[in-house]
Amino acid sequence: MAGGGFVNPAGNKAYPGELTLYVTITCIVAAMGGLIFGYDIGISGGVTSMDSFLKKFFPTVFRKKNDDTSTNQYCKFDSETLTMFTSSLYLAALCSSLVASTVTRVFGRKLSMLFGGLLFLIGALLNGFAQAVWMLIVGRIFLGFGIGFANQSVPLYLSEMAPYKYRGALNIGFQLSITIGILVANVLNYFFAKIHGGWGWRLSLGGAMVPALIIAVGSLLLPETPNSMIERGKQAEAKEKLVQIRGVANVDEEFNDLVAASEASRQVEHPWRNILQRKYRPQLTMAIAIPFFQQFTGINVIMFYAPVLFQTIGFGSDASLMSAVITGVVNVVATVVSIYGVDKWGRRKLFLEGGTQMLLCQIAVAICIGIKFGINGNPGHLPKWYAIVVVLFICIYVAGFAWSWGPLGWLVPSEIFPLEIRSAAQSINVSVNMLFTFLVAQVFLNMLCHMKFGLFLFFAAFVVIMTAFIYFFLPETKNIPIEEMTIVWKSHWYWKRFVTDDDYPNGHAKDLELAKGAVKQV
Repeated sequence: MAGGGFVNPAGNKAYPGELTLYVTITCIVAAMGGLIFGYDIGISGGVTSMDSFLKKFFPTVFRKKNDDTSTNQYCKFDSETLTMFTSSLYLAALCSSLVASTVTRVFGRKLSMLFGGLLFLIGALLNGFAQAVWMLIVGRIFLGFGIGFANQSVPLYLSEMAPYKYRGALNIGFQLSITIGILVANVLNYFFAKIHGGWGWRLSLGGAMVPALIIAVGSLLLPETPNSMIERGKQAEAKEKLVQIRGVANVDEEFNDLVAASEASRQVEHPWRNILQRKYRPQLTMAIAIPFFQQFTGINVIMFYAPVLFQTIGFGSDASLMSAVITGVVNVVATVVSIYGVDKWGRRKLFLEGGTQMLLCQIAVAICIGIKFGINGNPGHLPKWYAIVVVLFICIYVAGFAWSWGPLGWLVPSEIFPLEIRSAAQSINVSVNMLFTFLVAQVFLNMLCHMKFGLFLFFAAFVVIMTAFIYFFLPETKNIPIEEMTIVWKSHWYWKRFVTDDDYPNGHAKDLELAKGAVKQV
């Protein structure tokens, strides 16, 4: 047993249906919910490097940044208030994702997306017109509420709408939208920073209204998923919708499985309590471990604070914003690679390759920065060739994340949860993600000040741990219908001790045996 993972090349069932134009367009529109998350990730780092923004709201940081006599380059941006501006959003997203679980389950995925767009719109307006720090913070909280609803509902929506053979690619559309949002934000920051009069930051922050309107209006036009319709007792409508989205008349097998899963979920009165049951131990573990590890890859060191980071290691203001644009382009292109390969190569291979790539690049960046600035962080500008090397390693690192932990950190949790615990489990997934996003965003600048170039080695150590975790504990889930996912746990060397046939007495025994016969150890 090498690595303890399992690949099921055929899957448990082969529901009829192909990737229709209707589903493709629907999933593209829904995936745009990721724009609000990505735009915010990209915009905050650029804005906090703009002198006009710092001078108005964070004058102490502004003076420290422009103090040529500073002896420690690592500590120029160290400010608890400044990091609270960035991180408060994710604390709010954590709280709202818990409420979003109930909204998503009781009222459907569409309404949850609509709430996300409207709340994000309010936050964008408050930030764009901010006159004081408190308006910035309140605006960020509303942005966080919106992201909590969107991140709860969009991955679920995509996983439920997509045919199982294309679920990976369509679900990664969410991550692609996040990367596009980051890139657009970086490009806008670069140009808005050049506006005379120092009000370009208002356009950057207020520009969040555009992705907010896209998801709000888009949610009104989208159909509800058959899973959600059945969950709310609309079986006739659900079957009609399933016929429409699969493009075939015979959907009885998939529909019957959805109904059976829904009936089982109705018997679960307390999904939050039931998720603690022994048979859900694998899903609960993944709902906590995967988002935790996703944040401790260190990616937000790059994405939140890219311009700040590049200025810290000696880039000029324009050069730092342009370097952030370059990493943004790499992020988008590498995510497209993941869309192409996730259903072809599988989740595990991308996870393992991406982890190895990130590890090597983090070590290389730590060495480069350590050689240049040493322990004391002596200020200075990087030679052009040296700066190119640093940016190159960071881009390779970003690419590794963008085709592995970035999209798969959202895809895998959203596709492994049974319907009866799906909303609750997705809330845990989003909450853990937002909690550690908040912590990393809040302490990063302080950690950079104290740990210096060793910060990259700190995250590299976590990459080693998380890659080993995937190798031993995550089974392959490609080509497995979402309602038949229990087979991967029953066949896994470790998780099979928690999930048995007795836990699913109404399961399809014959199919289970056939699937077990098709499973091979990697």
